[in-house]
Amino acid sequence: MLNTPTSSTAQRVHHPIKARLLRVRQIANVTPKMVRVTFESPDLADFVSSSFDDHIKLFFPADGKPVMPELGPEGLRFPENVARPPTRDYTPRCHRPADNELDIDFLLHGEGPASNWVAQARVGDPLVCAGPRGSFIIPDAFDWQLMIGDETALPAIGRRLEALPQGHKMHVIALVQDASEEQAFDSRADLQVSWIHRKASGDHGLQDAVRAFSPPPGEGYVWGAGEAAQMRAIHQYLTTEQHIDKSRMRISNYWKQEE
Repeated sequence: MLNTPTSSTAQRVHHPIKARLLRVRQIANVTPKMVRVTFESPDLADFVSSSFDDHIKLFFPADGKPVMPELGPEGLRFPENVARPPTRDYTPRCHRPADNELDIDFLLHGEGPASNWVAQARVGDPLVCAGPRGSFIIPDAFDWQLMIGDETALPAIGRRLEALPQGHKMHVIALVQDASEEQAFDSRADLQVSWIHRKASGDHGLQDAVRAFSPPPGEGYVWGAGEAAQMRAIHQYLTTEQHIDKSRMRISNYWKQEE
């Protein structure tokens, strides 16, 4: 599984910072715990998201009344007499520029600003977003790719799979609660998905599945995202035991398990 750098190098692209006022157009369940909200807005006319794992900030006002931040010397800021609403980072699941529409997938995981908002959301409800600040673009020019993650990574994984060209070898190892949370991906890639069920495998199921993965020949790239401790363990395994070059992987901590 050893990889050394070649000309297939990921690139960072920066985008102008801008806040946008969105409105809910449609709400649908992808799985029992994953809700897809389609937003629409003329503010999306100049929206740019160049990579599958981009993230935007969503601002969840406590009273349901959105307040638009202003762009200052240090970035976005809210009026002095307005409390800054709680924010969460989310992946732009699908952007349809011709329709000024944006899909965001929300995981229902109990109490929290995002979960509470989406549980009560109705068509027409407003929400402010900002970003993405930039994109980390991973080329397609690899012999194979491996994507690793839990439910929080599925929006990025799904977006990547839908964009890959025909014949591209892609392997996915995804951790979900049970079979009801598995998703169907529309992909032209040569795709193999291993679903790991949290109920059956326990806390280390994702790590065990990564250790059991046998990479195909050729040059590969590994992308992973999920709970911080699990991602650190997976990153350590890939670097110290499989000797994967850091330029050939991107492992992100999307959330942290409370002790």
